[in-house]
Amino acid sequence: MAGSGVQGANVGQFTIALEEAARATGPAANEFIEPAAGTLARATSNRNHLIFGRRGSGKTSLLQKAKSQMMENRRPNAYIDMEKFKGHAYPDVLISVLIETFENIEGWINGGAVAPANKKSFWKKLVPQRAPLKRSSASLLSAEINSYVKELDILLHAYDDAEIQLLQKDERQSDRASKVDIGAQKGPIKAGLSESLSSRSLSLDEVHETIRRSKIDSLHRRVIAYQKTLRQVVELAGGNGFILLDDMYYIKRSSQPEVLDYFHRLFKGTGLWLKVGTIRHRSSWYKNGDPPIGVKLGDDIEEIDLDLTLEKYKTAKRFLLDVTDNVANQAGVDLREIINEGARDRLVLASGGVARDYLSILRKAVAFAVDQSAEKVGVEAVNQGAGEHESSKRDEFHRDVVDGLFELEEELGRIKNFCLATQKKNCFLVEKDLTSDRYERVKELVDLRLVHSINSRVTVRHRPGRIYEAYMLDISQYTGERKRRNVEIIEFWKRDGSEKLRGASLIYAEVNSDR
Repeated sequence: MAGSGVQGANVGQFTIALEEAARATGPAANEFIEPAAGTLARATSNRNHLIFGRRGSGKTSLLQKAKSQMMENRRPNAYIDMEKFKGHAYPDVLISVLIETFENIEGWINGGAVAPANKKSFWKKLVPQRAPLKRSSASLLSAEINSYVKELDILLHAYDDAEIQLLQKDERQSDRASKVDIGAQKGPIKAGLSESLSSRSLSLDEVHETIRRSKIDSLHRRVIAYQKTLRQVVELAGGNGFILLDDMYYIKRSSQPEVLDYFHRLFKGTGLWLKVGTIRHRSSWYKNGDPPIGVKLGDDIEEIDLDLTLEKYKTAKRFLLDVTDNVANQAGVDLREIINEGARDRLVLASGGVARDYLSILRKAVAFAVDQSAEKVGVEAVNQGAGEHESSKRDEFHRDVVDGLFELEEELGRIKNFCLATQKKNCFLVEKDLTSDRYERVKELVDLRLVHSINSRVTVRHRPGRIYEAYMLDISQYTGERKRRNVEIIEFWKRDGSEKLRGASLIYAEVNSDR
């Protein structure tokens, strides 16, 4: 491998590789590294899954990897990016997702299901493991699914709860018998003979009826027909398939249980399994009622948690180094020659354990070190990279938060003031299971990567019987101000740092506290 630290010949290639690896789609998806052993096996098992993780934790990479395995085995699959339906109202959002699901399945039937193994333009880097499926049967199913797409598109653009006038025409027939005197006739017919004749008259009655069209009722009525077709798709494939809904948190929280409820019922018994990627504290998957709506964890669906928080510092550091080593090896770079040990710890802190943030901050830190003619990436370069990365986090913050943006920004401002101005430390405490909006907002800020969980169980001196959770303010929120404000970085992963977390002065919120 090339030497000379960050000034080496291959460093430019390394920074490009870091940028590509930070993307969740394309070739990078096939380089998915498990944060915990067995994650991929669980995600590709025949079970419904809610896959939780912060932005950049690998949700999309995992779903894309699952999709590629389905493609290789010619199994039915549909990958839906839910971001495009952000702001859509229910039930139109459900209809839109259903349309794209059927379009994806139709595309799979016409492509991956029947494409010959030697069609390189289709398969690219994938290698099909099974022979093509029967084209005639596939064509019939494709046509049937296409008809569903067309009728759903009409339903999508129709008005919901609209009055529809039906006109029924009822023809009524009446018979009237009459006798007609034929009169005197010559020949064998005798005079005065009368003949009975029938006359027929028609009357037309019009009946007007008013009904209301309900989109959701229309969808419910079609479930059985849809299920029958989907079962035939699975039978044709000879194996189960996956429906992958990525970034569910983009649609309104009030609509999420409704969408999940319909899809869970639709795919039940068909051989298609639901895999949903989302952010935990920006999602709702179950709503109690009569009947309950949504999916219940442990019963209808299982969870996979991709978040490696700083609470498991050593595990997170090892995982992040594995991810970066994989990129470095492809670029012909030895990480030990370009990053010093102190910078590695600072990178873990700055990323909050999130792989994409780690890669992005490292790329910016390498560029800064090169510009400064440094031999290796140091703590200063990481701080600089974290500061530059703040704008990306801020943009994603405004994109991801549909409801409650103002309240979350206010809460972040209060936390920054508490940590940087009042306590001059980067960590704070919140009483565990505190039932308040403030507690929920802190949890949401964790999911948004502006605050990081570092210890879920802390006892505080002079607070007997109370348990607290410890959090760290994201480095990007103060990296340019640490020297001026003299902010202490608590090294919580070390023994003496862990002891410092037990100070009562770090309590930001607790029961009966106005902090």
